[in-house]
Amino acid sequence: MTLIDGIEVDTALVEQLGLSLEDVVSIFDRQLQGEHPPINELCGRIEEYRGKMLRPTLVLLSGLVVEGGRLGNEHSVAAAVVEMIHMATLVHDDVLDEAEMRRRGRTINSLHGNEMAVMLGDYLISNAFHLCSTLEQPWVSLELGSVTNTLCEGELIQLFNRNNTCLDLATYMTIVEKKTASLIGASCRLGSKLSGSSEDVAGCLERFGRKSGVAFQITDDVLDLTGEQEVVGKSVGRDLEKGKLTLPMILGLGHAEDVVQEATRVKIDARDLVGLRAVLDESGSIEQSIGIASKLVSEAKAELAGLPESPSREMLCMLADGILDRKF
Repeated sequence: MTLIDGIEVDTALVEQLGLSLEDVVSIFDRQLQGEHPPINELCGRIEEYRGKMLRPTLVLLSGLVVEGGRLGNEHSVAAAVVEMIHMATLVHDDVLDEAEMRRRGRTINSLHGNEMAVMLGDYLISNAFHLCSTLEQPWVSLELGSVTNTLCEGELIQLFNRNNTCLDLATYMTIVEKKTASLIGASCRLGSKLSGSSEDVAGCLERFGRKSGVAFQITDDVLDLTGEQEVVGKSVGRDLEKGKLTLPMILGLGHAEDVVQEATRVKIDARDLVGLRAVLDESGSIEQSIGIASKLVSEAKAELAGLPESPSREMLCMLADGILDRKF
């Protein structure tokens, strides 16, 4: 067994995932390598955006967790594709948020301007679907094309609702499910289907991913309010600055006590991050948000109950639990 964050994990699985993720990175880099050095240099900066490679890992684990599941080249290619789509959304998000830091480094837009960042994001999307076509499995392109549309829908709904202090919980959840959870759910679904799973099993894994994805975004929202840039590794307070209402703010604005609602609204209007953090912390809105994320993680893990016990199932549960312990 191998210890990861103090938890025992099957050593053989860790080694297999490590080798497969190396393949994913090689496929990713090879796809972006071209004949023009300036473009290659710019694409090389994408490596600095790479974190724990959650989505590729979910593709791989979902391919292994199904009965008789084995990993093949198609899993590595699909994992590289979802990572490329994810990277494109990060580059575009940094433009929209005017963010200067990502993964403890300068963002593309802060280094090279918005025009270059927008085009790089588009280039990543284009390459993702070019790479996807090499699988010669049209259903994969159709599913990822649908998910990419959904990602954009989520971002557009969020943009339409900037500075909307009347944003309700249902609309917030729609935004989060579309712009974050959909790709995480698709990663799980793709991995299982590439291993020949039934539609029922693929559905369970997709729901696991979606619920985990919503929980992930909620914790991200909390970190943007409560985290420190040096620890989180990216610009914080951008949601408030750009007028994007997140779950703790929505809960504060809907608090049973009028005084809390008014204090929350005043701090939001003033873009007072420190003051807003104090109000939401005292009112219990931050704790309540974490509680909602915790409930979603429990529901996500319950989706795996019908799958055979295995190290890969244990690791999926571990990844879900890790969402609640995030510091960055």
